[in-house]
Amino acid sequence: MHIPDGYLSPSTCAALYGGILASWYLCLRRLKRVLLTRVVPLISVFAAFAFVVMMFNIPLPGGTTGHALGVTIATIVLGPWGGVLATSLAIALQALLFGDGGITTLGANCFNMAVIGSAVAYGCYRLLASQAPVGSRRRIVAAGVAGYLAANASALAAAIELGIQPALFHDSAGAPLYAPYPLKIAIPAMMIGHLTLAGMAEAIISAGLVAYLQVADPALLRQTSGLGGRDLGSTGSLRRLWATVALLLVLTPLGILATGKAWAEWSASDFTTSNTRAQITASSGNQTPPPVAPSGLQRMASVWTSPFPSYAPAFVRSAALGYLLSAMFGVGICVFIALLAQERLRARPRLEQDS
Repeated sequence: MHIPDGYLSPSTCAALYGGILASWYLCLRRLKRVLLTRVVPLISVFAAFAFVVMMFNIPLPGGTTGHALGVTIATIVLGPWGGVLATSLAIALQALLFGDGGITTLGANCFNMAVIGSAVAYGCYRLLASQAPVGSRRRIVAAGVAGYLAANASALAAAIELGIQPALFHDSAGAPLYAPYPLKIAIPAMMIGHLTLAGMAEAIISAGLVAYLQVADPALLRQTSGLGGRDLGSTGSLRRLWATVALLLVLTPLGILATGKAWAEWSASDFTTSNTRAQITASSGNQTPPPVAPSGLQRMASVWTSPFPSYAPAFVRSAALGYLLSAMFGVGICVFIALLAQERLRARPRLEQDS
């Protein structure tokens, strides 16, 4: 679901950057400043959680892979505004450091997974869990359904963005300039795997974590419960959440057991490699891809070179160890950003008093 550079036209990228920048601005405005010093640590832990969860690849029909998002549980605890920021932070780190998703398409990926995912998760959860006690079983079911719908809504948005490219952007001969497959191929290719397995993974994670928090720290579920109160937990809450992230972190090497790339995440060179071409064809309704990557895709694919592409640091020989170190580095960056933001927020009142 992480759209790489070159698959969307510059105008599509610009429009979706506009959408995500407006969304980030709105989110920051809606999170009241008096709560920011308490929200920032939670945003960082859920950003780290989403970062790690998205590293667990799941084999999907057609030989491709997918993953859960982690956006649903972030939204249930933080609300839609915090959910958008936490998920966006994870997606931005993946693109900048590991080449998982593009830089030109960062706005699109954040809009699809963070904004649409969070909005659908929040709306569904609030609707299905309306007025139910925080510890009720209905909230577990609501979280599962919200997770399933959020993952599929995000996937559908990406499929539509990819599928409209050939119709809108092509050369004089009609050859696509960016993503090569139209809507009639893009939507089934993307949605079959998410309607079956990837969406269920998000549902299970969301429902399981709500069930866990109902026992371990129900205060974290009050923010979006609709029952009143804005309890964001305590230091103990953060410790428990970080322990969950640490457990997943240790297990991240399992994420490379599933082979095959996600649909429409092929590099420009993959279009000329026989084995990969066969996989592209099989996962795209048996429609053969163009003999070479579309010209616009080739041109934009090299916009950004990440320092640790594919979560595989060049100085580490073991793929599993490299994957684990990449996860640790990504989580560490989330912690660093949170500490930096907290320090700035604490310093601002002092500066205002001094002035």
